[in-house]
Amino acid sequence: MRYPKLSIVLASLFYLIVFSGFIHASNLTPLTMCVFDFVGHDGPVHKNMKEYRIDALRWGVDLSFRVYTDDRVASEEFKNGVCDMLNLPGIRAREYNDFTGSINAIGALPTYDHLGMVIKTLSDAKGSKLMRKGHYEVIGIAPIGAIFLFVNDSTIRAPEDLSGKRITVLENAPATVYIAERIGMTPVSSSIRNALQKFNNRAVDVTGAPALAYEPMEMYKGLEPNGGIINWPNLQVTMQLLVRWEKVPEGFGQKSRELMANKYLSEVKEIEQSEDAIPKKYWINISRETKDKWNEFFRGIRISLREQNVYNAKALTLFRKVRCKIDPKLAECTSKDRE
Repeated sequence: MRYPKLSIVLASLFYLIVFSGFIHASNLTPLTMCVFDFVGHDGPVHKNMKEYRIDALRWGVDLSFRVYTDDRVASEEFKNGVCDMLNLPGIRAREYNDFTGSINAIGALPTYDHLGMVIKTLSDAKGSKLMRKGHYEVIGIAPIGAIFLFVNDSTIRAPEDLSGKRITVLENAPATVYIAERIGMTPVSSSIRNALQKFNNRAVDVTGAPALAYEPMEMYKGLEPNGGIINWPNLQVTMQLLVRWEKVPEGFGQKSRELMANKYLSEVKEIEQSEDAIPKKYWINISRETKDKWNEFFRGIRISLREQNVYNAKALTLFRKVRCKIDPKLAECTSKDRE
């Protein structure tokens, strides 16, 4: 039997690949994403979204990117139709979906096990109805890390120790202002971008930050000479991916949520490594009694903000069920004053 020359075979294969690729590309939905990344182009978020783009192609969407270092600008561009997909910290995403935006409720999810259970629940097909609100759909939730209080005085332990201190509060985040005022602190309005700079520059006494920010933002500058990090997380911060659901193929959102949920454990491992990398001398360990004080303070805040419609009531109920599943002995599990 005689075979075609190798060059003819290769040329035929090349033609088939190009032609089939052309047909495939013609069926893709072009979509522009506003990428919020502190670092800018080729920052960690931008790089992750480039990897995500490969999966999006399989699901019928061809993504292009516009990168922003200011989350407020990215959100405004999204609302104005410059792009149809957006990533935002959960505290900012609340205006698009108050259920997923309540994941950052103060003290609601104490550990990464708690957060993991919630993300798994919301990423299941049964939770999909909670992911859409109006024209928007949350199509993925990723952990950024627990928020710890960075203080310039290591004698601070309990909520009452913060009275009179200056603390950064995020613009358009009423919860942080309410918490500061309830403790008797002086709130200093800040953006996500400059809050940590204010701490390093001694403009405030206290700020909240995840461990991932310690090294790149040089947080040790604000901790020296007598500061520390209270080793009890205040809340969990997530990065949430949003899209105008009418613009993507049916099933795109569910595939995206499942993909991001499957990456949860590896992402948490990186976060824990960043926490372990912070010098031990900076961590302020507190007693069980003090932790109970924080927990009760947090619970009171959540209930108050639920009544003000800042936190979604159904979301808080889910979070309480998760806490009680992990630790059924908690007082709140039998309390009449439940969330």
